[in-house]
Amino acid sequence: MTALGVRNLDKSFGGLRVTSSVSLAVEPGERRLIIGPNGAGKTTLFNLVTGELAPDRGSVTLFDRDITRVPSRRRFHLGIARTYQIITLFPRETLLRNVTLSLLGRSLLRWNPFVRLERQGPMLDRARAVLARVGLAHLAGRPLAETSYGERRRVEIAMALAQDPRVLLLDEPFAGLSIEERRDVLRLVTGIPRDVTIVMIEHDMDTALDFAERITVLHFGEVVVEGTRAEVVAHPRTREIYLGE
Repeated sequence: MTALGVRNLDKSFGGLRVTSSVSLAVEPGERRLIIGPNGAGKTTLFNLVTGELAPDRGSVTLFDRDITRVPSRRRFHLGIARTYQIITLFPRETLLRNVTLSLLGRSLLRWNPFVRLERQGPMLDRARAVLARVGLAHLAGRPLAETSYGERRRVEIAMALAQDPRVLLLDEPFAGLSIEERRDVLRLVTGIPRDVTIVMIEHDMDTALDFAERITVLHFGEVVVEGTRAEVVAHPRTREIYLGE
């Protein structure tokens, strides 16, 4: 069984081809790293997987179920969660409310316009537990705008984990972080249980090498190298892309 399968995905915007016959097979519990320079098509690939973009050709499967034509909103209910390269949170709300809103998206209560979140005890308890999981329980009542950038990254991961995903997509979770903050986020990500398959996009290869079991290198929308960390680091194509050799 393949947790996440991508087969011959093509996507163009006008005359610009952003992904070209991209294929991936990510096994259950795997830690896959997708790297490549800016403009390689990494985030576009995630958008195709989550259904935020429709492919021109190719297919996407989730645990061997074809989800290519499943609407984006339903894919998240099937077990996909993601973070974004640019943080998309509610800065005026508290950390607790941000996570609670994420939980609301998986609840039938989302259809009730009169729901009072502060009265949803089990949901609030779950939100507090998720914040504790990412080391932010002590900041639950603090407005997001009063937290550091690294803490906001962890809130975003908490919101994704609150969805109980089977496949978690992380889009450059280390972007803009200090060295210490990167260590904190890496420690958080590596501590996620193996019943969650993780696919991470990262621009800086050195940051996430310890995380990866297999690495896929994208360049101009194509998979140019794939293999173990040692294989990818030693590959002349990787050295050419990153070092210009």
